Amino acid sequence: MGDNTTTITETVSRAPAPVPAMAAAVVPAPAMVPETPDEWAAYLADMAPGPQTAVVLPLLDPEKLSHTGRIDALKTLERHAAWIQAQQAHILAALDADTQAALPEGKWNESIEGEWNFACEEVACALKLSGTTAAKRLQVARELDSHYPTTLGMLERGEICYMQAVAVTEACGVLDPLLAAQVEATIAEKMPGLATGQTRRALAREIVRADPRGADERHRKRKRERQMVHYAQDDGMAMWGAIVPAEQAARMNQAVDAHAATLPDEGRTLEQKRVDALFDLVVNRTSTSATDGSGADRGPGGRSAAVVQVTVALDVLIGESEEPAQLKGYGPITAGQAREIAFAEGTIWRRLIIEPKTGMLVKTDPTTYKPTAETERHVIARDGRCTFPTCQMPAHRCDLDHIQPFNHDDPAAGGQTVPENLGPLCRRHHVMKTHHSGWRVTRDADTGIATWTAPTGHSYTSSPHNYLE
Repeated sequence: MGDNTTTITETVSRAPAPVPAMAAAVVPAPAMVPETPDEWAAYLADMAPGPQTAVVLPLLDPEKLSHTGRIDALKTLERHAAWIQAQQAHILAALDADTQAALPEGKWNESIEGEWNFACEEVACALKLSGTTAAKRLQVARELDSHYPTTLGMLERGEICYMQAVAVTEACGVLDPLLAAQVEATIAEKMPGLATGQTRRALAREIVRADPRGADERHRKRKRERQMVHYAQDDGMAMWGAIVPAEQAARMNQAVDAHAATLPDEGRTLEQKRVDALFDLVVNRTSTSATDGSGADRGPGGRSAAVVQVTVALDVLIGESEEPAQLKGYGPITAGQAREIAFAEGTIWRRLIIEPKTGMLVKTDPTTYKPTAETERHVIARDGRCTFPTCQMPAHRCDLDHIQPFNHDDPAAGGQTVPENLGPLCRRHHVMKTHHSGWRVTRDADTGIATWTAPTGHSYTSSPHNYLE
């Protein structure tokens, strides 16, 4: 064994009992014993976190790790952070149970909790949290412990992060326990491969699917509560907007984008132009000429027409199914919302054909560099977002990038301009792929899954939009 194996032995021997006995279990069979810090980082990154592995974390000294080793160490520490947060959840749930047991006549409800839940104050003081944050921690722990043991177990094994566990408790809180358990069971197998934002979108879709009537009622209730929002920010700025139905927000967003496209650059960024376009539309109500050459669609009075894209199954449109639809730029919406949009005056329908087993969009001159309009629509609709894992930039704001490079000298010999060889990339990730040596991407033609390989050799995957989910 090398020096680092000696180090781990010394680390274990110095730890207080009974930790050494537990920690010894982390050391693999003699033929597999890691020797270098990088080997330990890679080994621990694949191990389930726990007291046995936590005791050897001091070996992951960043000064002794390579860049690749630091990535593995980061993964290891993140999994242990999840394990620790699961232990906190167990303790918080026990504290909460103590409080409930002390309530008058052993009863608990939300009104009594406010008067008697002193565990909140104890947690707030102990962890230096605000009362609101402490109450939220207790609530999440109570829900995980009582209703979502599968999610709590995944957190304890480091398979998901704490914010994913929070997302489950928050999203499923609108459901009765049986439906909540059904949604958790459906989403559990997917969560280890999802980022937090992706988890929330998947949960939203499953909740609409599991409880379409409830989703419609909650939407009607929230629609009645629509309101303007306006509050001050630092440096003489303010946030101004509105809480509106998702379909209205999508139309407003598209209208702002279309009007922003008609404004001169004058050194402004896209976001600055969008804000100026919003102000112009609200305050000045400027009508732009239908012949201004911008290429934008025009509505009545010369205004830029908003284009709202909803992906919905035919049986939902005809009322035979209540499966959720997908509103571009928002996420899952109810079947009722989809039908309202689909049958609104002036709606244009486009048919998208999907592969029934995978849910992937399927079917352009292949030897031209610039994609045809049909190809562009196809790729944007298929992927939905930038194909770099975790990136949420909408596809319509991305560049369409050739996965296998296009050969300008001999187009037939290079990557073709077909959907199978194209993917939307935001400008940052397009530049990274093109100019940062070491980043590589491939795409599986059957599943549409893009696999990105980092310079360190770590691989990450990104799936196209599944129209069946």
